[in-house]
Amino acid sequence: MHTLALRFATPLITACWFGCITARAEDSKPAVPQSSALDSAGIRAVMKRVADWQLVNPSASSNRYTEDCWTWGAFYTGMMAWSKIAGEPKYHDAMMAMGKRFNWQPAKRIYHADDHCVSQTYLELYLQHRDPAMLKPTQARLDYILAHPSTNSLQFNIKGALDRWSWCDSLFMSPPTWARLHTATGDKRYLDYMSQQWWITTDYLYDKAEHLYYRDSNYFDKREASGKKVFWSRGNGWVLAGIPRVLEHLPKDHPDRPRFEKLFRDMAQKILTCQQPDGLWRASLLDPASYPLKETSGSGFFVYAFAWGVNQGLLERAKFAPAIHRGWTALTDCVNPDGKLTHVQPVGADPKKFDPDSSDVYGVGAFLLAGSEVLKLVKPQ
Repeated sequence: MHTLALRFATPLITACWFGCITARAEDSKPAVPQSSALDSAGIRAVMKRVADWQLVNPSASSNRYTEDCWTWGAFYTGMMAWSKIAGEPKYHDAMMAMGKRFNWQPAKRIYHADDHCVSQTYLELYLQHRDPAMLKPTQARLDYILAHPSTNSLQFNIKGALDRWSWCDSLFMSPPTWARLHTATGDKRYLDYMSQQWWITTDYLYDKAEHLYYRDSNYFDKREASGKKVFWSRGNGWVLAGIPRVLEHLPKDHPDRPRFEKLFRDMAQKILTCQQPDGLWRASLLDPASYPLKETSGSGFFVYAFAWGVNQGLLERAKFAPAIHRGWTALTDCVNPDGKLTHVQPVGADPKKFDPDSSDVYGVGAFLLAGSEVLKLVKPQ
């Protein structure tokens, strides 16, 4: 059994079958919307099933990444969202046990954004419990970066580029940690650095004509077989989901808040046009025909961001609610009866073909984030 299961798992409770999960449809067929897909009881039931399955099953990439890395860090963001609404302590307790096991330390690479992701969960737990042990290691790491900022090039194939936010995924991994550290300490230097670096990366990787992000500079001149630009679904999902996680901790009067909100709306409008008839998105946003298999990790982040945007009044309910409904229904259609979330593209950097049965923890994190916001949409807090 996986180490997370050994440390944190309790016997799984079989969830009631609320009808919002159907047998997996053939990938060539659109998902059939279920009337209970946006029923609050059904949403909670499928979130519990997915969370419980992941707690007792290994990550597909566990031979490559430790449990303080970005793959798990993304999962923990979703688990934290679920723990706040689950109504039972085991999910919060699992996150506490994880933090204690790592002594609340970020992963080992000082500058690498991926190694900051786990600190989002540490800081959220700190904001609940105010235990300085949960705060100090992350604060020490980011203070070091403030004192010794990297000035390396963002060009991805140049040595040292990974010390900057030089790939679009990094905007989910690190900026929300800086924003949460500001909330925890009141020190505006963390927000100033975060915002400055975010917009440097955006000026470099954001295609203003398409309102989408290149994954990194290697993709500026690459094209799909159809001649379309290469815009990776999960890569843009990382960004679109990262913006809410920053805005949640960005003061209303911050001078850059309108800029973040405009970016969020512009991206959301574009990504809305890329949704496929079955409710999900494909690995390549502009060339879905070349990658016909539905994909749940990028889709989960999009549904999360859309629902968050509607809940916050940043996106039009009438325009985005149907897309959220279709997206959530299609996501739940990719959950097996035992709780395994399928159709998660494996670790990568661009659109790929993959086994439809594949799953991984970051896809589950996206799913739980999505469910937490869809539930608010259905049952306002």
